[in-house]
Amino acid sequence: MQYEFLKHFPRRMKNVGLYAVLVQNSLQKASWKKYGFQKTDEQFNVIFAVLLYIMEQSLKEEHCTMDDIGAYIDNVNAQYFGKQMTYEDCRALGDFIVNVVLSNEGRTMYFEGFHFEHSAYQTISISYVANRIVYSEQDVKRTSYYLTDDGYNLLLSTLEIENNMKLTIHEMIFQMHLEKQSYDKAVDEIKNVFNLLRIQLQKIQEAMGKIRRNALNYSVRDYQEILNENLETISDTKAKFQNYRELVKSRVRELEESDINVRRLTRKEEEKLGHLREIEYYLNRTIDEHQKILNSHFDLKSLYTRELEALSQMSFIQRFPLRAGLYDRILEQPQALERLEYFLRPLFCQEAEKTYNLNKAFQLQRPLRKNKEAEGEETLDFDAGAWEEEQEQLRREKLRRYEKSLSYLLEQTQKQGEITLEELSQRVSEEGRQQELVPNVEIFKEIMVELIRSREINIPLLQKEQSEYIGEQSGEFQLNVMLLYLIEEYPQFADIVRIETYRMEDGKTVYFPEVSDENGERKTIRCSNVQIQIIKEGQ
Repeated sequence: MQYEFLKHFPRRMKNVGLYAVLVQNSLQKASWKKYGFQKTDEQFNVIFAVLLYIMEQSLKEEHCTMDDIGAYIDNVNAQYFGKQMTYEDCRALGDFIVNVVLSNEGRTMYFEGFHFEHSAYQTISISYVANRIVYSEQDVKRTSYYLTDDGYNLLLSTLEIENNMKLTIHEMIFQMHLEKQSYDKAVDEIKNVFNLLRIQLQKIQEAMGKIRRNALNYSVRDYQEILNENLETISDTKAKFQNYRELVKSRVRELEESDINVRRLTRKEEEKLGHLREIEYYLNRTIDEHQKILNSHFDLKSLYTRELEALSQMSFIQRFPLRAGLYDRILEQPQALERLEYFLRPLFCQEAEKTYNLNKAFQLQRPLRKNKEAEGEETLDFDAGAWEEEQEQLRREKLRRYEKSLSYLLEQTQKQGEITLEELSQRVSEEGRQQELVPNVEIFKEIMVELIRSREINIPLLQKEQSEYIGEQSGEFQLNVMLLYLIEEYPQFADIVRIETYRMEDGKTVYFPEVSDENGERKTIRCSNVQIQIIKEGQ
């Protein structure tokens, strides 16, 4: 399917249809005017008030007849709505709401939701209330109404769970799907978690905007509420999702190693691998969003404090009447007009002219900048610096081994335009250059995994992305970065425009014997046959 987010579209349309059908049944009904409910807002308030009463009676397993509904509307109208209705009018209004608006006069209600997997509309049945026959204490046959599943879902969706519980609930559901390996459902839940964090960040940004415009319009209650939500969000979310990310990475690694070393993945396993990669992507974004919320939380606190302090300082501003303090004084002493600029200068935010104080020139001048405390500084001793230099040397040496292996692979492939891993194994065995291609198990495996995962690498596109992206290199091996370095530094690779890598369907297994790993142990690499093809400029 091209768009994964449209996979469960009919389920979403089911929730939309609950509201759409209700609106369709209620609007343009002349009966509302007889009872004094002219506005649409009033009409829907009454409808949902009746639905809540039916739900309450259903939960208590008590009868809910039309007489009960009429009496309920009569009491609510007398206490709150204040419409000119008798009990009979209230009972008739209840009958109209239940049998016309909610039951569509007994006709089945449908809503069409498009099913993108089947490329056709799916008919969705809608039902809010149902009824059953009950008998009163006098054995009188009556009709009692109760809510259906659709009615419960409609009402429960109108009263959301508290904001501080949404994240916890979605995180628990995500963990459950992850444990059951229902990765397609886990993708939806991690998206919900990410959306909740994004909404929280937007709320913080909107609150900061209101405070900047006028801090007095932002109440202390709103400020306390958003602070509590922030604290609930940042309490332990980051640690949890970092653990989830490590778990997902390990499962991705297992499937990738199985795909390379053991057997070709089935279609279902490939879908799982795709879902796991998507989960990892959203987990990374979730952790980034969590960090943004943490930073914005402290920014919000400092901004609100600063704005309130600025407002409090306004009370210390000295005010005086302009006529008595300026006009009358000038009329008494007109020669003061020559020095009027000293009075007006603060209005234009200009600093007063400074005069040279000769006494200050002979005093000891101390620096205004405070000395930094030695406790806040971290000084590396000789041993720590030497260790850092040693680690950096090891990283550079490892990158050189990656460079040597990948350059040899490109060199052999470039000679004939394409080469298989089986041919490459035979060639390095004959020429005695296996150590050059396979420095150790980890380096060779990582290079081949990245090539197979990328499948097709467009060099001009990579060069364009690198020119537009400004970032710090991580110091670890990255296939795209290493390829661009080889093409720029090695003249024989300058005309390469595309590299394609795909698995051979011949079922052969390629061996590289006596290869050492990072611990120095000798192992034999066993992997599927892969074909690598290089396309040069002009081909």
